[in-house]
Amino acid sequence: MRSIVWISAATLLLAAGCEEMPNSGGAMNGKPGPAPEAVAAMAAKHQDLNAVTVDPSNGCYLYRYAGPVETTMLPLRTPDGRPICQRAATPAS
Repeated sequence: MRSIVWISAATLLLAAGCEEMPNSGGAMNGKPGPAPEAVAAMAAKHQDLNAVTVDPSNGCYLYRYAGPVETTMLPLRTPDGRPICQRAATPAS
């Protein structure tokens, strides 16, 4: 009887862990998509402009980099190495 209770409790805990985490998105809802034309015009050539999103913490664009070991999101940069970010909203005076 005790083993059934433990198995049931373990199953419940495992099932609770399968819930999808909320997506922390920016202007593009957190889902990578094609870069806007103005951003693509500023970006360096070696970056994947088909998988771009916005980092909600700082408003900068990120692109998907598929490396030999892992795939990660890296800051989208101009040819001279500066990050490409959205302008912060200015408060009304």
